[in-house]
Amino acid sequence: MMIIEESVKLPAQFRVEEELREQLSGRPGHQRCLEGRGELLLIVHEVPKPRVPERTGLYFWKNREGRWQQAAGPGLSGLGELLDRYSKAIDGHGEVVDEADTAAEIFTILRHSGPLARSTRNLVQALEQTLAMDPDDREIRAFRDRAREIERAADLLNNDARVTLQFWQAERSEQQARSAARLGRIAYRLNLLAGFFLPLVALGGLFGMNMDRWGGMFWMVVFLGLTIGGLLLWAVGRNTGKDADFEDEEGSP
Repeated sequence: MMIIEESVKLPAQFRVEEELREQLSGRPGHQRCLEGRGELLLIVHEVPKPRVPERTGLYFWKNREGRWQQAAGPGLSGLGELLDRYSKAIDGHGEVVDEADTAAEIFTILRHSGPLARSTRNLVQALEQTLAMDPDDREIRAFRDRAREIERAADLLNNDARVTLQFWQAERSEQQARSAARLGRIAYRLNLLAGFFLPLVALGGLFGMNMDRWGGMFWMVVFLGLTIGGLLLWAVGRNTGKDADFEDEEGSP
């Protein structure tokens, strides 16, 4: 039997049919199950690493006698160990989400959780495809059910990380809005204070405040300026109601 170059990626003990070999390429490709002349070849991916587009393929071959083979020998123990590694990676990132204090930590988790969610989803699809070709394989069915649980856990991890990051963004926006409202209230009160003394400053600049020249009229000008300033302050505060607006923005009585 002629050995095609693409088949070098398969473990040496695999004696797959030519029909299966022709379906392979120089790369693992997507996770799937191939069928040829009564044989099955299950191709799955190792736990993905963040920012690494290449995937490491793991191969499991079922011969015509119905026996599974893997790189380490007979059986599907490597598939169970792969699911263990997926579960461990997801649990580890889940603990980080609960203890994260910065957006940078959550963003780092998102870089992991996205590939994990996609990879586990495709793994389930590959196992489903295997069961469609061999519905009586209980061992694959058990791995499929466990892979589904891991897929849900990966989706929850990815969603939790996104929701946490969105919550922090909303929380920071609220804090900035409260700070802006507080600054606006302070600026408004300073403007009211400046407006209160504006008539007095205007009268002083207009008439000059030489006490020897004006004598007793000095206090009359001061009283008049403060009175006008008070009236302006009352009129502006009554018509605009800015004090109440700022208190509402602060969320305090």
